[in-house]
Amino acid sequence: ELFFRLAGLGAELATLHLMESPKLDDLLPSFPEKGDNVVEKVWFSMGRAGPPDPPNKSGAPSGRALPPGRVHINKTQYFDGVPEAIWNFHVGGYQVCEKWLKDRKGRTLTYDDLQHYQEIIVALSETLRLMAEIDRAIPGWPIH
Repeated sequence: ELFFRLAGLGAELATLHLMESPKLDDLLPSFPEKGDNVVEKVWFSMGRAGPPDPPNKSGAPSGRALPPGRVHINKTQYFDGVPEAIWNFHVGGYQVCEKWLKDRKGRTLTYDDLQHYQEIIVALSETLRLMAEIDRAIPGWPIH
């Protein structure tokens, strides 16, 4: 029974990570501000609970707090509604959400790029949910 439960959860993870899951159609964050879509400086605003946002020209915090859950790509544009746990999610040594954008620094994000990033956020959100479900499904170690 445990094997089939874990196999089902693993299959769900695989479809998410291959970007084939129908759950990716339910885009989590919004991208509300119009602009040039150029990735200049990437940062995450944690609101008043975190460090002051955004960085100023020299890269130092400006002391101005912004609403939490925003992944900024430049001075005016951001993805809104990104949970901090998703922003901080690491695969290997990489912080997924940050790395994907930083790899595109200086580039103009297309409509497809924006949608793909939103799908990444959904995939990570579902991954966190499935990881917790897998942990709950396993009765303890070692499995007999």
